[in-house]
Amino acid sequence: MRAGNSTEEWRELRVSNDARDDAEELRRRLDLDGYLFFRQLQRPDLLRELRREMLTVMQDGGWLLEGTDPVEGIANLDARCTEGDVEYTEVYHQLYKLEAFHRIAHQEEVMEMVEKIYGRPAMPHPQKIARLWFPQYTEHTTPAHQDYVHFQGHYQTLTCWAPVGDCPRELGGLAMLAGSHKTGHVLDHHFSLGAGALDVELGEEERKREWHSTDYEIGDTLIFPALTIHKALPNVTADRLRVSLDNRYQAIGETIAEHMLLPHLNIFNKLTWEDVYRSWPSDELKYYWEKIENPVAPRDLTYLDRGFSEAVEQARNGDDHARLYLRRFIKRDPDSPEARMAGEVLGENPGNDASSADGVK
Repeated sequence: MRAGNSTEEWRELRVSNDARDDAEELRRRLDLDGYLFFRQLQRPDLLRELRREMLTVMQDGGWLLEGTDPVEGIANLDARCTEGDVEYTEVYHQLYKLEAFHRIAHQEEVMEMVEKIYGRPAMPHPQKIARLWFPQYTEHTTPAHQDYVHFQGHYQTLTCWAPVGDCPRELGGLAMLAGSHKTGHVLDHHFSLGAGALDVELGEEERKREWHSTDYEIGDTLIFPALTIHKALPNVTADRLRVSLDNRYQAIGETIAEHMLLPHLNIFNKLTWEDVYRSWPSDELKYYWEKIENPVAPRDLTYLDRGFSEAVEQARNGDDHARLYLRRFIKRDPDSPEARMAGEVLGENPGNDASSADGVK
């Protein structure tokens, strides 16, 4: 059974503010539920400042309606795009160069909590991530998955997710499948649209578990390990962008995957750290991880390769989502082996502009 992105009922997330100073209880709850949720763990004032910076970049990139306050996040629906699209990466990587965007992952409140959970020194991954989701684009909602298939390294790597602005359910926050980390291993994942392009296959035990979510407010924070199954809820607002942070942390000395040492989505346009750092006034956070000794593991592409093969097969059978997915490879890099395979399956010339036409909205 695939997890899907339906709007089924969910229970409220368990709030752990009462245990903020009790490391043993925090670890007990994390082991029980597969997540920790805190109200106002992060400073709303810093997140509001960051929100203005991020959304100003998006407005400059044409993603917001002209003449509106960028903080409101009122989307230009004609500019809708998502991870994997060339248009998305062009704007996203301008935002990625903001020093404040990288610095927020190092803020004291988050680092103290992560180290309390681990019981030892920790570090944020160099690859910081933002999730920027257009409204009325629900086919592209992030499917249910385990983070390990994408970020790898170590099962105990922690994800820290936080909305940059209030995020009521209709804007599309995260939902957690409580206790799903107890499977202890990576489940099968299959092709799907949405960030990561992989949807987890739920086993009998996972299907018995409950989804937890909430109406998030700025400063709220979710922390969970790499095996906990989670998904995004669809952004069903009329015109509001959902903006969130999606960063990862690990105990110092644990294994990190090599691609997590690179800028996010750099495979699409070869973005380098020098590109990111060029206009930063401070050197404090530049290459900070190079001073820390962690084993580095090569990236395992098995999961993505399987998903691509499934998309090829589904496209051959006329599936519109799979065909759209394959067209993205043609548009991004028409000379790549994936693009050539996609062109062969779709009967389209990788050099033909018509190959980039969207089939799903």
